[in-house]
Parts: sequence; structure tokens; C-alpha cells
Amino acid sequence: MAAVNPNHLPDPETALETLISAGAVDEAPDGTLSTTADFEKTLAIYHDIYGAVSTEEFNNTVAELFGLDPETATERIDEFGIEREDVVAYLAAQSYLDIPVEQNLLIVMAGILVEITPSSPVPAELRELDDDSYEAFLDDNPDAVVTVWRRNCAPCDEMKAEMDAILERVPDGVSIAGLDGEAAGDFCRTYDVDAAPSVLCFLDGDLKEHESGRRSPDELSDIFGRVY
Repeated sequence: MAAVNPNHLPDPETALETLISAGAVDEAPDGTLSTTADFEKTLAIYHDIYGAVSTEEFNNTVAELFGLDPETATERIDEFGIEREDVVAYLAAQSYLDIPVEQNLLIVMAGILVEITPSSPVPAELRELDDDSYEAFLDDNPDAVVTVWRRNCAPCDEMKAEMDAILERVPDGVSIAGLDGEAAGDFCRTYDVDAAPSVLCFLDGDLKEHESGRRSPDELSDIFGRVY
């Protein structure tokens, strides 16, 4: 996120202390850092807003945040490798903190928050895909179920608790994988995924059915039966 005055950014320790004092980050006795559940609620809101916007909308958001013209913003995004998760973390920190914080300090905070974001919401039983790997996965597995998950999502957690039963209902010859919906913006835009959990069924490489919201193993079995 260091796209503005990268050589004059504040000390990361100052940024971290501010985040801890504000209750956005917890530090365990062994020094392990984690975002708090309270802050993650704010983070989820900004993921919903900005995680899957178009490239043009994303570039315009960066331009507005840093007072740049769109062309310069695009150059900075490419030069510094700014991702949507960086902007989401920046905006979430800005919203969550109840004290005025200078822009460069927010940039450093965003970098810290991206590094300590909770582990993926994709169930451990599933192969995890991302925007760089889902196309190859579908090329190799034209008959596939792709699931989309997110953090702080009660319906997602309820479905995860039934993952063994869900896997039992996936037909032979059909692969299954999962994506972090908050990080896989390209996938979500391509297939119009705007909610989690979502289940997308591909047959011969083509999307045949897309269901959003919690589905029981029996409901998924009916969906799989229709598609496969």
C-alpha cells in the first residue's frame, strides 16, 4: 500500500501500538499478532464494498483516496503492487479508529493488517483456489463444484460443520474446491458471486447452476443430481 511517500513512512512499531491501543489488534504473550473479532466486523464491511469492484472502480477509489488523477493512480497501483486487500485494510482502519490518523500512518497500518489477517475461511477439507489458479483448475476439472466462503459468516460456519456430509454427496468424477470470496475478486466478478456461502456447479467447463446461501447436504445432493 506504500504508494505515497514510500521513503517517509512512519515506524511500523508506532502503527502497531496504535492498532493495539484502539482494540483492532491483539498481541499474545508470545508476541503473536491477530486482528480482533470487533475489528474484523468492520473489515468484512469494506470487503463487501470493495473486494469485488471492477478494476476501473478500484483504480478510481485509489485516485480519490490519495488525490491522484486516474492515470497516475493506475501507475502507482502497478508500480507498488497495490491490491484490493490493501485498500480494504486502509479503509477499515480509517473507519475503526476513533482518533484522527495521518495518511502515511494508515498506509503502514494497512500493511500490518494485511499481514495478520485471519487464515482463509475455506474449509480445510477443500483444495483452495484463488484468482491465479481457478481457471487452470476448471481446465483440468471441467466437472467441478466451486464453493465460495468468507470470514465472520454464520451460514458459512454452519455449512462447514456439515462438510463431511457434503463431500459424501459430491458425485464420483466431480471435483470440489473453495475460494476466499473476500480475496478472489476476479472470480466473483466473472461469475456474479455477491454472497457467501455460494456453490457453483460446472459441467464440461460451463457454469450450470449457482446457489447462494446456506444449503444442507440433502439440498446440495438435489442440486448435484440436477447438474451431473
